Amino acid sequence: MSRSVQALAYARPSALTTEGGTGRLGLETSGGLTPVGREAHPQFFAGFLSSPQAAARGLLAVADVAAARYYQRTLRASLDPVVTAGGDRLRFESFSGCCGVYARLDVLPEGLDGADTGHGTTNVDVNNPLREALSRLSGDEPLHLRVGPDELAVTTADGPVVEKKVPLPDRWLRGFAEAQVITAGFDLRAELSAAEAVRFLRTLPRTTTTGAGAGGRGSLWVVPAGRTLRPTTRPVPGAVCLPGPERLTALQRVLRHATALRVYGPAAPDGAATAAAWEVTLPGMRLTLTLSPEPSRGFSGEGAVLEALATDEAAADADLVSVLLSWEPRIDTADLAARSGLSPQRVRGALTRLGTAGRVGYDAADAAYFHRELPYDAGRAEARNPRLTAARALLADDAVHLHTPTAATAGPRTATVRSGERHYQVREAAGGVLSCTCQWWADYRGRRGPCKHALAVRMAHRGQTATKSTTTTATAPAATAPAATTPVTAAGETR
Repeated sequence: MSRSVQALAYARPSALTTEGGTGRLGLETSGGLTPVGREAHPQFFAGFLSSPQAAARGLLAVADVAAARYYQRTLRASLDPVVTAGGDRLRFESFSGCCGVYARLDVLPEGLDGADTGHGTTNVDVNNPLREALSRLSGDEPLHLRVGPDELAVTTADGPVVEKKVPLPDRWLRGFAEAQVITAGFDLRAELSAAEAVRFLRTLPRTTTTGAGAGGRGSLWVVPAGRTLRPTTRPVPGAVCLPGPERLTALQRVLRHATALRVYGPAAPDGAATAAAWEVTLPGMRLTLTLSPEPSRGFSGEGAVLEALATDEAAADADLVSVLLSWEPRIDTADLAARSGLSPQRVRGALTRLGTAGRVGYDAADAAYFHRELPYDAGRAEARNPRLTAARALLADDAVHLHTPTAATAGPRTATVRSGERHYQVREAAGGVLSCTCQWWADYRGRRGPCKHALAVRMAHRGQTATKSTTTTATAPAATAPAATTPVTAAGETR
């Protein structure tokens, strides 16, 4: 797993001082991006949290996810949460080591007590000393927090604990990008009171449902039933997918402080397993766990960003939109469209592309994107998406042949794609969805984004790359001959 590493340079050592009988922990910072540009030593947050015990347990829950693997448990987890100050709130984010659970604690304006919040992002390693300090926090003990771009510190009655920055895994960045695209399609599906939320979460099974796999067979679903949620084995109307219910264990940390539980998800498509977001509301805060469609599927491989990355215009649009971002905790897409002169659809495509560099996320509770900055180079987006790289290679190799329907051959657009020694048929269905005869499509049927062949055809249709187009006519049917005479299996094929 590759990681991004940054050099740290401090102007002076961090220090703990006493002012007016109150301990002040000053942490020096090393570089950061603010609304006025890059600063060598910016300050993002210094102050108290209005609900210290709930905040401490929320931080521990985010750390629990960062330290956990819910699939292939014997491998090492990442242990490096991300912290963003957005002007009026703080967001703590992490992924599980298997990248199948995304956790976020939003400390809202009402959760911050007597402190101005700046702008910036950093990632930190929450290790055992910090976890112990947070665990010892009592109900009436104040919690003073100061965040810079390179460090996080917690001050309790027992003294300061300071955590140094650790590298951020590349797989997390792909997860950030995929999660924001997927959750942008979520709606509120259910809301439970605090008492019902506690009752429901404590009755969930602690082990993965046997048989969960492709198409969601064996996955657990839940459906609103009166004031609570009722488990079901099939996706009835209004149901929300819950594969691997043990992946919600981190929510147990905050149940004693919960005021409600909200569940977000998409419409269930034909019984296929889907992602869903589970949000516990706390005094001045929200803790959200977003689960991938299956415990064995991490967000980093979902392929939801490929369509936006495959357009030349998305790169230029992202450059324009990025100039207009101002660390908003809630990005207004319509306002960005008006200011940029782009359509709302192109703005969303630009935000998706910016998400591949970790520069935007999505908050289902606000139904809005938010601005953050992670230490990644946006130019590495294609390297982190091998299907996109493979699609561009197919175009460069002149391997895509488009068949344009004529009056004599009315029907959906089709194409033939040569990949190695095999040929694949790509067909456009109603709504512009592309299907393919390759094994990737047979396995996932679009649930994990387009295959490289369909992606290459999409790019060719948009006229991004000079490709050789073939017009199918009644007197020239030979253009489709390769698919008829060549096996369409994908053994050994790079998906």
